[in-house]
Amino acid sequence: MLHKIIAQKIIDLKNADLALREKLAQNGKLGKGYDAEMEKLHNQNAFMLDEIMEEIGYPTIEKVGKEAHEATWLIIQHAIAKPDFMKKCAKLLENAVVDDKNKASAKNLAYLNDRIAVFENKPQLFGTQFDWDENGELSPNVFDDLTKVNERRKSIGLNSLQEQTQIIRKYAQQENQLSPTDFGKRKQEMEEWKKNMGWIV
Repeated sequence: MLHKIIAQKIIDLKNADLALREKLAQNGKLGKGYDAEMEKLHNQNAFMLDEIMEEIGYPTIEKVGKEAHEATWLIIQHAIAKPDFMKKCAKLLENAVVDDKNKASAKNLAYLNDRIAVFENKPQLFGTQFDWDENGELSPNVFDDLTKVNERRKSIGLNSLQEQTQIIRKYAQQENQLSPTDFGKRKQEMEEWKKNMGWIV
């Protein structure tokens, strides 16, 4: 590990994120829109991580160790109000995956690219992103083709989309996540939020 102090900073950012998420889950606030306190923390974490990347580039396993590398990805995944930052990180991560084999995670890249695709109202390629459907269940966001999705998932060591759907739904129950009471209203609010954030025109 080349940057031990920076690695700990990144891990601390992740831990603050997870602690707040746990608090919101216990209060039954997950799934009820983007909590203002969470958005503020996500934006702060993105700003601090961006400064770190200006200094050392993308925090690969070689640079910061496996835990901080994974923490980096989580911080990026949660920076949903920062489209330019997420897209910049996707390019940096792709370079790390393609050019520096085994120094960055192909799975993390798949999740990040899917997340960006969903926010841009495009089909995801790996089926990693889920949301509430009209039946009040967590289901994969729009994807291109189930067979192709499962082939891509298998190629990077992920389980099938059907298996992952069962896991996601069980996890949501354990976390006491509640489906939105008005699916149509939530969908409309999401589209407005995407426009306001600059994800879509």
